[in-house]
Amino acid sequence: MNAMSRKEFLCKAALAIGSLAVLPSLVPTLVRAASNETIVSEPHIVPTNLKFTETLIPRKITNLIIVHHVGGTDRDVSAAEIHQWHLANGWAGIGYHFLIHKNGMIEQGRPLYAIGAHCYGYNQTSVGICSAGDFDISFPTKNQIDSASHLIAYLCQKYGLKPDSRTVLGHRDLNQTECPGQNYYSQLEALRKKTAYFL
Repeated sequence: MNAMSRKEFLCKAALAIGSLAVLPSLVPTLVRAASNETIVSEPHIVPTNLKFTETLIPRKITNLIIVHHVGGTDRDVSAAEIHQWHLANGWAGIGYHFLIHKNGMIEQGRPLYAIGAHCYGYNQTSVGICSAGDFDISFPTKNQIDSASHLIAYLCQKYGLKPDSRTVLGHRDLNQTECPGQNYYSQLEALRKKTAYFL
């Protein structure tokens, strides 16, 4: 009887010690489940340190994410090259906040805090995301779509937005333009749904 009690005691002690080792790893999971909150990590964004010719004005409200393509060329152009084009237009510099390369790399364009120059009439409340390519003659790569969905999810979380047809738009939804090209525009609803998986 005494030997049996000792055995039971040792078994219970081992279980208690084992549960202490497992418990810390369970706690964060339980907290996340209880709060029902998903945290989207910031995607890797390559800094460009571009120089602007004017003082950039901070954006006070962000309620739109506008998708663009470079257009006119299907080359995998850089943010620095677009910056030079936009300077030649007499602008302060690149108007897009981000450029997504064909391999999915994201480059910083205009600083995220600043009002952009990418969609007439909506720059003061929007973030502009451009993808390298001409999507009237080619298609965005899978890597570009994957990076765009991650970036948009991060921005939606940052600004408290839902990735739907009222917040994630193509440039042509707001201005008279073919941008972001028919072959990208036709994928916008799929992009919104892919973005929602992150949130």
